[in-house]
Amino acid sequence: MFSSPNVLLSRGLLAVVLGVVSVAWPGITIGAVVVLFAVYAFMIAATDAARAFASDRVGPVLGWLLLALLSLAGGVVALAWPGITALALTIWIAAWALTTGAMEIGLAFQRGETAGERTLFLLTGAVAIVFAFSLFVHPDIGAVSLATVFGLFSLVYGVSAVFASFEERRHRTGVIRQA
Repeated sequence: MFSSPNVLLSRGLLAVVLGVVSVAWPGITIGAVVVLFAVYAFMIAATDAARAFASDRVGPVLGWLLLALLSLAGGVVALAWPGITALALTIWIAAWALTTGAMEIGLAFQRGETAGERTLFLLTGAVAIVFAFSLFVHPDIGAVSLATVFGLFSLVYGVSAVFASFEERRHRTGVIRQA
């Protein structure tokens, strides 16, 4: 049941389904990400509250309770205003891409880099920065685009995992026959 080909096949098929849903209905995908963020925030709130009451000193109790309340508020805000949450997550991704792109470009000028490595760092940094600016300029379209790109990635990953499972299965049966 849990052999490598079966796991690859099930992961691949799940990724294909997820990819189809993400490409066909990017709005549902964005909504799911917001709900997952809210669930994550609620889980963090619960664990922080538990840590607060597990401490034997007053200072950490107040700190953990404050973190728990902030996480709880974050989860409630995400569910109450999913559009604003999706916008904030898109802007967060844009900031991450901008920072990553700047770092990649900075790495291109490190001493000892080969011409190929330098070019790769410059290219990936430039792509990340262009991506970041496109998200900053149109975050509403950016969120839909992110869901669509995620869906396309899932489709490619899923199809490759399905083919890899068939190849693994073929390889295993070939090894068994030779033995």
